[in-house]
Amino acid sequence: MGPSDEAGLELIRQLRTAAQLHHAWVAQTWQNERKFHPAAAMLLSDLALHGECRPSELAKRKMVDVSVVSRQIAQLTAAGLVDRRPAPEDGRAALVRVSESGHAELKRLREAHLEFFRTALGQWSETEVSTLTSAITAMNEALRGRLDGQQAG
Repeated sequence: MGPSDEAGLELIRQLRTAAQLHHAWVAQTWQNERKFHPAAAMLLSDLALHGECRPSELAKRKMVDVSVVSRQIAQLTAAGLVDRRPAPEDGRAALVRVSESGHAELKRLREAHLEFFRTALGQWSETEVSTLTSAITAMNEALRGRLDGQQAG
């Protein structure tokens, strides 16, 4: 049967608010540092999580056009945070990976991010955080499955 319309709308409101609050923190951090755009930092994080790949794979995972990813990779490469090399099977294509400097920068950014959450959720128990994380993960999987189903049809 699923949730009522009212419950669904309230969930959407709360998710939007959470996203806006997170975005505000990211924007504030970016304003203070001005190293590179927050979207490039998220791309760097994704690349570290999944490992070396083609820019087209990154674009697919991030659900953006490859031109967007290419600009972000150029910015990260110029900053020394990403290494590029020709793909062995096709020298015209590139493979990208996080550089040593990129891993160090990610560690610094993650620590700042975790500190924000540690401070904000300091009164939450490990169980409360785990329960919320599991629920959001399941919701994201259901939403992604629905989106993928709509695109295939």
